[in-house]
This record gives sequence, structure tokens and C-alpha cells, in this order.
Amino acid sequence: MMKGQHHIITRIYYSPCGTLILGSYDDRLCLCDWQVQPHHYHVESRLCRMLGAEIVDSTSPVIELSVAQLDEYFSGKRHDFDIPLLFAGTDFQKVVWNALLDIPYGMTVSYSEMARRIGRPEAVRAVANANGANAISIFAPCHRVIGSDRTLTGYGGGLDAKEYLLKLENSLI
Repeated sequence: MMKGQHHIITRIYYSPCGTLILGSYDDRLCLCDWQVQPHHYHVESRLCRMLGAEIVDSTSPVIELSVAQLDEYFSGKRHDFDIPLLFAGTDFQKVVWNALLDIPYGMTVSYSEMARRIGRPEAVRAVANANGANAISIFAPCHRVIGSDRTLTGYGGGLDAKEYLLKLENSLI
């Protein structure tokens, strides 16, 4: 790495429901994204642009801690994460992504409920778009947001991964 150059350090993580790429920047997790094209390409490009950084395949202490906590989550031993997160997006996106952190394990909310929770009940579509742009899946649990009719709707890792996560958390009826 060149001195003064900004880097997003990344490492692959193989989950039981799909491959994720974990990324850290400045000792915080900024990326936990599904390796599904073209979604992943758009998320990674936006992060690099917003952080003025380039991707470097390696690892870091926060990535190793994230791996350990993901292992515990997927084995049913962890319900909450305590990883320092870095959200890179618009102010509105950051509000939505921070609101995701308030959805408890084992619970789901609708996009319209999310819009109400952030004080923007008319912004259901914008909330859905921000949810879709979340670069830190699982840690910022966008999989817990579902359609108002309780159907599973879009997810960066695909609906099978979303269903897997919700079943893991006993969130599906």
C-alpha cells in the first residue's frame, strides 16, 4: 500500500446462504455485501467513489472480528453485533441504514413502517431504494424489511438468502 493512499481492505466470507465480501476502512466495517452481480459492482463502485479509496484484498482486525461474529450468528449463538460501522451514502440513506440497526433479531418491519419510523411516511419508495443500497448486509439488517403484505421483496443477496436469514432468526411465520 502506498503511503497516503486510501484503501478499502476486503476479504471473502463464505456464509451458508451465499458468498459475502467484507470490507473495512479506517478500522470500521464499510462493506458486507453479497457477491451477486450486478448489485455488488454498484455497491463497491459507490463506496470507492464516496470514500476516495481503492479495493485491496487482505484482512484487518475489524474484518477478522466480523468473521468471528458472523460465524456465531450463523451458528445461532449471536443475535446482536458490536462491530464499528461506517455508512457511506447520502444523509437520507444513513438515516434509513441507522434505523435498520433498531430492528431486533427475530422481528420484521415493512417498508412503510420504516418510513414512519424515520418520520417520512410518504417516502416508502425512497426507503426501499435506500434499503437496496445498503452496503453492510446482516450487520445493518435490511433482510428484516419486508413487504406490507408480509411477502419477501428484493434483496441484494437474492430472495433465497433473505428467506434463509429470516428463518435463521425465526422471523418467518
